Amino acid sequence: MTLDSVVDYQIVAAQVSDLDALMHIENRSHYHPWSRAVMSRYLERNGVIWKLVDSTSAQLQAYAVVTQIAGEAELLTFAVEPELRGRGLGQILLQHMLDMVEQGGCDRMFLEVRESNEPAIAVYEKLGFCQVGVRPNYYPAKGGRENALLYCQELIA
Repeated sequence: MTLDSVVDYQIVAAQVSDLDALMHIENRSHYHPWSRAVMSRYLERNGVIWKLVDSTSAQLQAYAVVTQIAGEAELLTFAVEPELRGRGLGQILLQHMLDMVEQGGCDRMFLEVRESNEPAIAVYEKLGFCQVGVRPNYYPAKGGRENALLYCQELIA
């Protein structure tokens, strides 16, 4: 499936009632997933967690947690249902987040990514993010720690 064939979806703010579905994807997507308590705290802040859902089935397919403060946005976590990866859903959701925060007056968006997460890095770079730094030994990993690559995209020229 190509990006062009993904047409039947909606991107809307997640609700507290989405917690179980969010945690299902979170736990299957990250080596060191967020806890239910952390995800719940962000759900209580309206407009911080966004979900991409199938318009027909209403199945949550991907989500992004984005905060905005002082003209900057940060993508805190992001995941696509593992069985649905490679279909362009992550790119669609991230582009929507970029458009949304730019319309909200943000000048740039930051994110961190494990240096081993090549599929995510490819999507970020395709959408115009540039690496601006490294946080050594930032993420817990099997057998030790892993560097985080810090990426940024300038939104308003």
